[in-house]
Amino acid sequence: MPPPMSPADDTDGLGGGPLRGIRVLEFTQIIAGPVAGIHLSDLGADVVKVEPPRGEDRRNSGAVVPNEGKYFQSLNRGKRSVTIDLGQAAGRDLVKRLLPHFDVVLSNYRFGVAERLGIDYESLRALRPDIICATITGFGDRGPYATRAGSDIATQAYSGMIAAEGKVDEEGAPVWLTATPFIDRSTAFAAAMAICAALFERSRTGRGQEVRLSLLQTALELMSNKVMREPVHDVTVRDPLLERMQAARASGVAFRDVIGLRDETVRLTSHRLYYRGYDTKQGALILGAITLQNRNTIRRVLGIHDDTDSPEFDAAAPDADARVEGWRAEIQAKLMARSAEEWEAVFVQEGVPASTVHLAEEMSDDVQVLAEGMMTPLVHPVTGPQRVVSPLVRMSATPVVAARPAPTLGQHTDEVLRECGLTDDEVAALVEAGVVTRWE
Repeated sequence: MPPPMSPADDTDGLGGGPLRGIRVLEFTQIIAGPVAGIHLSDLGADVVKVEPPRGEDRRNSGAVVPNEGKYFQSLNRGKRSVTIDLGQAAGRDLVKRLLPHFDVVLSNYRFGVAERLGIDYESLRALRPDIICATITGFGDRGPYATRAGSDIATQAYSGMIAAEGKVDEEGAPVWLTATPFIDRSTAFAAAMAICAALFERSRTGRGQEVRLSLLQTALELMSNKVMREPVHDVTVRDPLLERMQAARASGVAFRDVIGLRDETVRLTSHRLYYRGYDTKQGALILGAITLQNRNTIRRVLGIHDDTDSPEFDAAAPDADARVEGWRAEIQAKLMARSAEEWEAVFVQEGVPASTVHLAEEMSDDVQVLAEGMMTPLVHPVTGPQRVVSPLVRMSATPVVAARPAPTLGQHTDEVLRECGLTDDEVAALVEAGVVTRWE
């Protein structure tokens, strides 16, 4: 069995990160698995993405250039691409030849698919006992819904996240969190963290292990304050609210009205006046004051004299809503005197968390983003120069980098197979049989 690569064996010369010498074989699609691979690559691992001959479906999602969609590139930078037809026995046999040369196998297929393809933990550790096998599924690997298909939006619904967010469209239908797939990406962070921990354990004991994650588990963690049980709070707030919401739902009340019952508990949070968005003379502004000191600073700057932090203020009183709305309108009127950028400058100078609402498309040229080096220039072999979001962390002794752009389909098939001991004739025969493809 080949040992893990040492830094001197780093085949692409991009080493330096703390995971240099670690090789990851990635069987992933869509978001959670691919993003986990990005983080491992940023940390120095050699991540090889295995794609079907036609490529991952996401390659052409919103693509201007065939197979090289911007969304796919953003989710798969830093990797090498090998195409293998896992539907053929010869393709699955090829994976068995590659496996001993890798330290980690990462997949996010529906539960049961990895077993059918022979890339589950039990199959893999027979080939390499110290392998680390990380698997992401929608609902886990136990229980009645283990085989159920999962996606970010479906998990938002199942976990209660959509109802907790409490937004509906003009027809009253539920609105999900659309800006970014929070559950997928958070699961990716957890997967990268767990893989690093498993590698650390292996470095101490020589033992590999299985790492399992699910979108549902991640969603519960993201809402842990709502999901956890605590008797004092529950009997006072949670249980009566849940009983009313369940009864309303059972009676056929519209979704809009069911989730509207939650507003009664939201009113108990007095700082909602100062932790929210407002319009201004030009642009939108967010105030993020959580502490009493910050709220008092805003009151002083705006000349507001609300009672929401007074011990005598009862947020549940019959007239509380009207009083809070009056103060909100007063704040809104005062903020209309200046632009969002002007107010931002005032509040930042005073030490209050506040920000103009920027557009995501503007951030690549933002002064703070550029000063912090949060964008990295790369050159894609097909689409040319690009700037990608830099790694999440900076490390002084083992620098992390966004090392390469997303691979073209099958770009590294030949070199990876040869690194793993296949001869030129064997590679040519696999290409001829349609088991693998090359980038032309």
